[in-house]
Amino acid sequence: MSVGKVACVGIYVVDALAKPINRFPERGKLELFDHLELHTGGCANNTSIALAKLGVPTLAVGKVGTDTFGDFVMSRLTESGVNTSGMTRVNESTSFTFVAISDDGERSFLHGLGTNGTFNESDIPREMIADAQILVVAGTFLMPRFDGEPTARLLRWAQDQGITTALDTTWDSQGRWMDVVGDALPHLDYFMPSYEEAREMAQRDDPEEIAQTFLDRGAKTVVLKMGAEGSYIRNADAKLRIPAVAVNVVDTTGAGDSYVGGFLAGRAMGW
Repeated sequence: MSVGKVACVGIYVVDALAKPINRFPERGKLELFDHLELHTGGCANNTSIALAKLGVPTLAVGKVGTDTFGDFVMSRLTESGVNTSGMTRVNESTSFTFVAISDDGERSFLHGLGTNGTFNESDIPREMIADAQILVVAGTFLMPRFDGEPTARLLRWAQDQGITTALDTTWDSQGRWMDVVGDALPHLDYFMPSYEEAREMAQRDDPEEIAQTFLDRGAKTVVLKMGAEGSYIRNADAKLRIPAVAVNVVDTTGAGDSYVGGFLAGRAMGW
């Protein structure tokens, strides 16, 4: 079976995961937690590793520093079988997130943009993407120099090359939402936000109405990641509700990104 190549453009991050944290200390005070782990993270990073683990040829396209954290990201991608020739390295700080995980597995984030804050169109080697079957932009709202019209230009170019396009968002702490993502929607085969993010963008609560909002704006298929409720998928021809797999939740870090990786792996395999 021939498996198509996927290019993952977006945010590459180092995550420090601390747990359990059920409350933050008052200013100037201290709270205790039990466990700290250091991992690579970011939507594009997690998705690319998930794809590679599933046997899909995967190209990472992003930006990290020449610092120790940048070395860490690059080594983890390489160890996982991801092609890192699309990565740019510069003398800046690699993006970093402190992830506070509560007893029930829910997460809160403190994030430093780092190199993702300067990532832009000039960092994207289109010649390396041109032979991809799928291009996914992962991390919209955390790439201020690439979000909006630059993202739309890349997606439009990709569709002109016959490449299937997808986009995954993060939480927009600045509340711009549809103002940022609207330009990209007409150039998306798959729009794959979380339900919470999609609700803010669409200003609707019902998943069917949310999906219709994005379809009306030009997206061909909308995939809503709904946590314990599973996922809701809609396009002009079908509406699907797919339940979540029942597991013992350790924490939900990377769950949405892994969903995107699994979904796109299926597409790359011709499902």
